[in-house]
Amino acid sequence: MTPRSRRHDHDAGGDPELLAAKAALRDEVWTALVDARVARFPGARNRISNFTGAEAAAELLRATDAWQGARTVKANPDSAQLPVRQRALADGKTVFMAVPRLAEPEPFFLLDPAHLADPPRKAASIAGATRSARRVAVADLTPVDLVVSGCVAVGEDGARLGKGGGFADLEFALASAAGLIGPGTLVVTTVHELQVRPAGDVPTAGHDAPVDLVVTPERVIDCRARRGPRPDGGIRWSELTPEKIDAIPLLRALAAATG
Repeated sequence: MTPRSRRHDHDAGGDPELLAAKAALRDEVWTALVDARVARFPGARNRISNFTGAEAAAELLRATDAWQGARTVKANPDSAQLPVRQRALADGKTVFMAVPRLAEPEPFFLLDPAHLADPPRKAASIAGATRSARRVAVADLTPVDLVVSGCVAVGEDGARLGKGGGFADLEFALASAAGLIGPGTLVVTTVHELQVRPAGDVPTAGHDAPVDLVVTPERVIDCRARRGPRPDGGIRWSELTPEKIDAIPLLRALAAATG
């Protein structure tokens, strides 16, 4: 029997019961995507799942006022949001894309649509970004108008569930603390309908950043009237395990600097 992959939240801190509830919902959603045959390569489990209809969801997002008014976008690097990043570059928007797992001292790619080595679709991929983008530190970022975040599951009240690594919430905390994300910055996600849950069904912790707009291939859900508060700016060190801090160069450097 093939051993199960280690959960992405294996180094997470916090309430064990909450972590277990989140893990159970992830498994439920991943199973639903697989059973419905709407998960794309490389599979649904243990990731922000790529899904059939990702391009249609990106087009619906593209038609929103939030998209039309945005000049700078911060986006996650996952395949599910590749169509969103592609359209952002094609529409002349600057894109900041996180390096996967924040695994570099300079944890963001800066993609300038005026200076791409490849067409937008290729430049917006992780491999393409290594040719078309330059690596930048948090201090080199500029304020963003729109944040694109990947989800495993999302509630109609904006509650977001990631794959358990905590990287999206860390990115949000770092950007908020640096003044790059403000109270008026919209956070959006693109997902399959099977990833959407009723309000109140997605378990969350205090550090979980909610989304404002949920976009599926069929509809746009505006969560702003129902979503919970955003976490306060800054990193919640008490909720990070030593293993998590040690795994991320930027966190190691910040921890050392703060003593």
